[in-house]
Amino acid sequence: MRTEADTRPDERQTALVILPQLLSAAPPPRDPALRLDEAKGLAEALDLDVADAAIARLRGLNPATFLGEGRVAALKEQAAEAGAAVVVVDAALSPVQQRNLENALAAKVVDRTGLILEIFARRARTREGRLQVELARLAYERSRLVRTWTHLERQRGGLGKTGGPGETQIELDRRQIADRITRLKRELDDVRRTRGLQRRARARAGYPAVVLVGYTNAGKSSLFNRIASADVLAKDMPFATLDPTARLIKLASGRAVIVADTVGFITDLPTELIAAFRATLEAVMEADLLVHVRDIAHPETEAQRADVLAVLAQVAKENEGRALPPIMEAWNKIDRLDAERREGRLNRAAKQGGEPPLPVSALTGEGIDALLQRIDQAAFGASRLVDLVLDPADGRTRAWIASRGKILDERVLGDGRIALTAELAGDDAARLDPALLATPERLAAE
Repeated sequence: MRTEADTRPDERQTALVILPQLLSAAPPPRDPALRLDEAKGLAEALDLDVADAAIARLRGLNPATFLGEGRVAALKEQAAEAGAAVVVVDAALSPVQQRNLENALAAKVVDRTGLILEIFARRARTREGRLQVELARLAYERSRLVRTWTHLERQRGGLGKTGGPGETQIELDRRQIADRITRLKRELDDVRRTRGLQRRARARAGYPAVVLVGYTNAGKSSLFNRIASADVLAKDMPFATLDPTARLIKLASGRAVIVADTVGFITDLPTELIAAFRATLEAVMEADLLVHVRDIAHPETEAQRADVLAVLAQVAKENEGRALPPIMEAWNKIDRLDAERREGRLNRAAKQGGEPPLPVSALTGEGIDALLQRIDQAAFGASRLVDLVLDPADGRTRAWIASRGKILDERVLGDGRIALTAELAGDDAARLDPALLATPERLAAE
């Protein structure tokens, strides 16, 4: 498929979207019609002109082409009539099935994983985002090098990347991809270390980290823009936001938090993406509070909630099974519900116990003040580590810190000042004079 730079608005490719559904399987957990709409939305997010979208009900799966022979023949005829250059199959295809379908249909075939990866490739703007997307795509494409290049044999000898005697083109390509993956992982490790230093510096400065998570198109970026007075791209399409953005937010209490917007989750999120976006998703694990933004007006909001929690559990597993930060639910797009539906859902949530969700609207501003107040209370309830530099005569501040928290480390600097690392309640950490706070880098320089 062509990249964004290759595709002009006046030459959008025509596509067909197919959602396979086994008749013999158990009823799907999601409404097939809504799942098809989601797949169509993903295709349109790639600027594809969707000529038709349909559910393909199958009696069984064909190991060679995934779809049965009759379905493939009908799809080929339909693609020819519509002039479709792309066929999107909303399922996970094996490399062999994808190649065989392309040969049979005489069109480019993209499965769900490839579709999402292509969207991510177009939306990445920062260097980190591009590195993560490229790593995910290479991991995906490496498995697609199946008998693609067998017509090109390399019989000449060579050194390094020129290939040894009898090395086939596919072997060379696989080796080059493996080398590139190794380099990308090395670069992303550097990104992770840098992000880690930045997060620790913010934490020691007394700023709790609040991260917005949620299903794609739930309105996270719109909510972020509303509370942060920011201008992050917010559009009614899947994955409008890919690169994480963070802002310092002043609260009504006078305290401040760091709020970060993140990439949205989706059903069957490719495992390649979760692994590749580890540097970004680490912000989720190191947050003091997660705000789960839900599109409460969506027909499948409960299923989307389950999908988000499943991805978060997988992220925790990728991080050595660490516990997730506390999660607060913000029910966005509450303005789309009438009074009866709103009251019914809030009553059901109250009966389930636990912290009640907060109804908000990023569009109208409803509930934003209550959300910020709840964030204030939750973010500053946990203990925080702070680094400070005190004047030797400032025994009063040291005594206050010792009485309110715990001094973990103390040393005398070259100029006689006292460097402290202390653990304080978030509320107490916010009361400290910012002039006393020191980042790890400043302390190391002393």
